[in-house]
Amino acid sequence: MTLAATRPLYHEDPAQLTFAATVLDVQAHEIALDATAFYPEGGGQNTDIGVLRWSGTEARMVAARKDKTTGVIWHALAGDLPPPGTVVTGEVDAAVRWRHAQRHSGEHLLAQTFARVNPVFQVAAVSMRSPECTLDLRGDPAESHVRAAEALLRETLGRRDLQLHTPTVAEDQLSSYPLRRETQVRGQVRLVIFQEPGGAPFDVSACGGTHVPRAGLAAPVVILRTERQKAGLTRVVFMAGEEAAEYLSGVYHSARTLAQGFSVPVERLPERVAALTAERDTLRVAADVLREQLAGALLEARPLQAAGTVPLREIQLDAPELLAPLLARVPTGTVVVAYTPQGRCGVGSALPGVNAGEVLRTALARAGGKGGGRAELAQGNTGDVQLFSEAVRETLAGLKPDPLRTQISS
Repeated sequence: MTLAATRPLYHEDPAQLTFAATVLDVQAHEIALDATAFYPEGGGQNTDIGVLRWSGTEARMVAARKDKTTGVIWHALAGDLPPPGTVVTGEVDAAVRWRHAQRHSGEHLLAQTFARVNPVFQVAAVSMRSPECTLDLRGDPAESHVRAAEALLRETLGRRDLQLHTPTVAEDQLSSYPLRRETQVRGQVRLVIFQEPGGAPFDVSACGGTHVPRAGLAAPVVILRTERQKAGLTRVVFMAGEEAAEYLSGVYHSARTLAQGFSVPVERLPERVAALTAERDTLRVAADVLREQLAGALLEARPLQAAGTVPLREIQLDAPELLAPLLARVPTGTVVVAYTPQGRCGVGSALPGVNAGEVLRTALARAGGKGGGRAELAQGNTGDVQLFSEAVRETLAGLKPDPLRTQISS
């Protein structure tokens, strides 16, 4: 049986959130209706959700999808399904619909402002499936272009009363409209137009999604960041409407709390953070110098021992951050093994014929753990530092470095 296409009430009257319809067919967990106000997933926009009721029964409508071949819209229900012929009433979740409409309208408006900053910034793909929406743009916009587009849209939404018009026109009439990008839709095409009364259109796009009745209701539209994508695309991540306002409010609250902790007003927070960052960097350099000096002192204080014919210094460290600077200061003609009680370990070699990386890997193969490195310096982790120490000594004792370049002294 061939079903008739579902009547899209969400296009005929976007403000209509309740409706009555008849079940045409049932399959698996879905039903087909002869009419619906539920927008089906598509065009980068999520499906509406809501409730269907019939004969004292109620079920959540969790997803709607449109069969592009037949035009039938199928509704997935969480619960019992009404049989064909049942008259049902539906109620769209108004809050979810509104968020979707704000996101989609924000996408149209932002895409248009990018095109006005530079026509090469054309949209390749969009997604409005989460509060963080995305535009994938061609043309490689720089940060200056991103800020210019955001500023232009802010000014436009603040000064112009752009209202929504959604005419459906024949394909051969599309040339009369300044479409932002070419459409693949054929036959009758639904347009989404934002324009001032009696003025020229600000944006014209072929689109089947849901939108706010006035562009200002999608404000604020805030660009969060950009991300480089493959194929030369730049992804613009943005938020729109109430979700953007809630996000900005949360960011300001966090910034204010942070500023209070630093005893500065919010507007001086970047200055304070910059000063603290500079201070941190200075202290980090000083700490590195002190660690290197301490590592040298520890090496000098440790008596030289022998593992076979290999001159060896073995050191247990309390601070893991001393491991790397200590292994980098191994005196010429010696080998150093160091470890911490927590299991950080390493070998440093300044003795020809002794490869620190090979010694470490051999010892860890016996003591358990992972690590690696170069001939001069190698680091890793072990679960048994005592066994690691013994394994290093036995490994070194089995080596025969060049005796002419080896001198053991205490």
